[in-house]
Amino acid sequence: MLVSVVSLKGAPGVTTFALGLAACWPTAVRRLLIEADPSGGDVATRFGLAPSGLVGLAAAARAGADPALPWAHAATLPGDLGVVAAPPDADAARATLAALPPGSVRMAADQPGSVVVLDCGRVDADSPAMPLIGSSDAMVLITGSRADELAHLAPRLATIARWSPRPLLLLAGEGYPVDEVERTLSVPPLGHIPDDEVGAALFCGRPVPRWRARREPNRTALGRFAHNVALVLRSALPIAPLSVPLQMAGSVPGLPPRLISASGMRPAPAEMGAAS
Repeated sequence: MLVSVVSLKGAPGVTTFALGLAACWPTAVRRLLIEADPSGGDVATRFGLAPSGLVGLAAAARAGADPALPWAHAATLPGDLGVVAAPPDADAARATLAALPPGSVRMAADQPGSVVVLDCGRVDADSPAMPLIGSSDAMVLITGSRADELAHLAPRLATIARWSPRPLLLLAGEGYPVDEVERTLSVPPLGHIPDDEVGAALFCGRPVPRWRARREPNRTALGRFAHNVALVLRSALPIAPLSVPLQMAGSVPGLPPRLISASGMRPAPAEMGAAS
């Protein structure tokens, strides 16, 4: 399965959430995060990795398609999470993404028992990450929930919904709650990402004070939220051959049975947006 995580404006925490989504994906799958951010990568700096993973992958993929290539160019973070890091320089990142054949990533995501999460950063229609987004099974769009941020999103919703066969909307930061955003945009967000300092620090590679530390990221509020989002994504697109039954959103724990909107974005239960 291939999932893209994107934003339109500002810095609503795409990289942090993409790391959390990959790290907290339901078990029994191989998990890979690929930085596909045209503004340059952050993961190598955060975790002390070589920033050559994406460059090497793009060069190798031009020589021939092989589903094993992304894994071969990945570093491994704690928890057995593979990461293909992008160069931090924006010009180098854009050139590398422009040279990367989307099929090489798609092939890796199609392997049995595999999930690939793309951190595409802030994108627009001219982004070199768009071919990767277009080949994804689902796209998670993260937006700030203040009035000015929503004002930039509203006129572009119809266009954005066409970028992916399954777009999902998440809110981040201070601002309007889920129900008010739904009334304003006529599109139901999946939820509001919790403001979780400990979880964000763990997924960003920052130190956490011992008295606040939770050893397992999936036990933080952010980790549990990311896990619930993964359950929603997996419910409609089970990862073969793990025999995950096809589920409606209502059968996923914590998600009430509600209809999908005309744009394909799923509604959000209030409890998913509450930090604990």
